[in-house]
Amino acid sequence: MIGYKAVRTTPMIHDDLPDLITAAKGDPAAFGRLYDRYLQPVYRYLYSRLGNAYEAEDVTSQTFIAAYEALPKYREQGQFIAWLFRIARSKMNDHFRRNRYEVELDAAERISAREDVLGELVHDEELVRLRSVIKNLNPEEQDLIRLRYVADLTFAEIADLLGRREDAVKKTVYRLLARLKSQME
Repeated sequence: MIGYKAVRTTPMIHDDLPDLITAAKGDPAAFGRLYDRYLQPVYRYLYSRLGNAYEAEDVTSQTFIAAYEALPKYREQGQFIAWLFRIARSKMNDHFRRNRYEVELDAAERISAREDVLGELVHDEELVRLRSVIKNLNPEEQDLIRLRYVADLTFAEIADLLGRREDAVKKTVYRLLARLKSQME
C-alpha cells in the first residue's frame, strides 16, 4: 500500500546477537558486524525524517558512534534494536533542535529502488492521495508508520522502543492503516 519493498513480519532475531554484543564491547570488528546488521534500518528511518542523504548519513554515523561508546554500559534489558533506535531518535532530535525543521514521510520513498516505470505512473495519483492523507496524521502516528514501514521494525521492536505493549502498538498501527484505507476510498 505505501509503496515500499517487502515488509518483514518477523523480528530481526539473530541467535548470535547476545554473543556478538558481548564481543563488540571489547572488539571493534565485532561492533562492525552489528553496524552492518543494523545500518540500513537506522539509515532508512533517519532519511525518512531528514529527507537529505548527507544529513541522514551524518546522523546515522553519530548514532553508531554513540552506540559504540555506550555499548559497555548496555545491559540486555530489552531488544538491542530498540536501544539502538532510542539513540538514533535522540541524535535526530538533537539535529532538529540545531536545524529546526522536519521532512514529510514521503521523502523516504526516494531511497527505495524503483523497478517498474509503468507501475510508478499507474500509482502516482494514488501515492499523491496517500501522501496527503498521511500528512494529516499527527507526528506520533507518522512516526509509527515510519518505524513499521520505513525502518522495517516489528511490532515487538516498536513496542520496546516506545515503552508500550506490543498488542497496543499492533492495534494502533492496524487502526491507522484502516483509517488510511477508508480515507483513500
